[in-house]
Parts: sequence; structure tokens; C-alpha cells
Amino acid sequence: MGRRRAHHPACRTARPITWRPVTELVSPQAEAYAEAHTSGVDGQLAEVASWTQSETAAPQMMSGLAEARLLEALIVASGARHVLEIGTFTGFGALTMAAAVSDGGHVTTLEVDEETAAVARRHIAASEYASRIELIVGNALETIERLPGPFDLVYIDAGKADYPAYYEAVMGKLSERGVIVADNLFRAGLVLDSSVDDAGTQGMREFARRVHEDERVHNVMLTIGDGVMLAWRRPAGG
Repeated sequence: MGRRRAHHPACRTARPITWRPVTELVSPQAEAYAEAHTSGVDGQLAEVASWTQSETAAPQMMSGLAEARLLEALIVASGARHVLEIGTFTGFGALTMAAAVSDGGHVTTLEVDEETAAVARRHIAASEYASRIELIVGNALETIERLPGPFDLVYIDAGKADYPAYYEAVMGKLSERGVIVADNLFRAGLVLDSSVDDAGTQGMREFARRVHEDERVHNVMLTIGDGVMLAWRRPAGG
């Protein structure tokens, strides 16, 4: 879709890493400034990110640096111990979150494609946090139905047409102070173009509408990465 890539100067690795960019809705200068003042990654996370950039056909599917650090901050600030990720890809997001959960914490990550899951398994197995991660392959909606919960944080970054269904499926599994984080709300700007009506774009518009109108939650849409939506249960009396 003509997305521009930018190297993050703070990444301490011998191989350059390019991260999924902010869409052109945000100026390149602002994006570069934000990247330059966001903690980079090193060690195995840098290796996974670099491998994803060089060896996959769609590296933009990997969680961006800003999203990864936001997830880490939410987990650290809330003390989240039980995390659900919908959409594993090569494992970068799951590994980021597994490193952030406290001892005894756990990340359950769901992937529909077996070949993709095999790649993620290799990356997870090589991590010191492998024991904190459970990767389940299959239809995410069917899997969520079987999971007991509750989850302190749910990260949605999978098939865009299914976002509304994912939202409804996880609301009943969300802990009292849990947070839902969903990526790609802008869909590279396509949600703003009324002439675009493919299933994925329609799904993202419906997800945004449904969350915003849901009286069970408060929400905020952030203009980082490709657009991130956060939703959490309304406080009593709120």
C-alpha cells in the first residue's frame, strides 16, 4: 500500500530493523522524532524483528515498536499477569509481552496458520521466556470460547474482518480491570475513504463504532502506528 519504512536508530543490533510506520496521517517528521525517543530493542527481540523484516513477505504485520512498548507499559503499570494475544505472526508481540509480565504470568497467543505458527514456535523456544507462552493453532473464535480467562490484557492483531467478533468474544473473558488493545484501526488510512468497502475495512469501521458505542466500556483511539484502540470496563458509576 505504499507504506514508508523508517529505521529506528535506537535498536542495538548489527542488522538494521525497519518498523511498521505511522500512516501519512501523521507527518514523517513527527514519526521520526517519536521513534528517536522510543526505547529500542536488543538481544533476541531484535533478532526476531530483523528476521521478520528480511524473511517474510509482509513484515508490516509485525507489531510496531510503538505498539510493542505501549503493550509493555500497560502490562507493567497494571501488573497484568494473564495476557491473550489474537494473531501471533512470528512471535515478536508475544515475546515482548512475556518479558513484561511478572513471575507466574502467562501469555496465550492464537495463530490460525500452522506454517506461521511453526516460525513463531522456533522464536519462542529460543527465548528465556518460553515457559510463559502458550501458542494455540486454530480458529481464534473457537479457541477463545474454550479458554477460561479472565485476561488482564487482550491484544487483537489478526484478521480485520473478524475484529467485531473478536471483541464480543473476549469481553466476557476480560478481568474487572482488564484492557483490550486493538491494532490497525486506520488500516493505512482506508477506513477514512468512503469508497473503500472491502470486508477488512468494513470490519475495522464496525469495530471502532461498536467499541465507541458500547456502554460497558470507556475507550480511546490513539494515533500511533496504524491506529490503536484501547477499551476497558467503565468504573462503577462512570
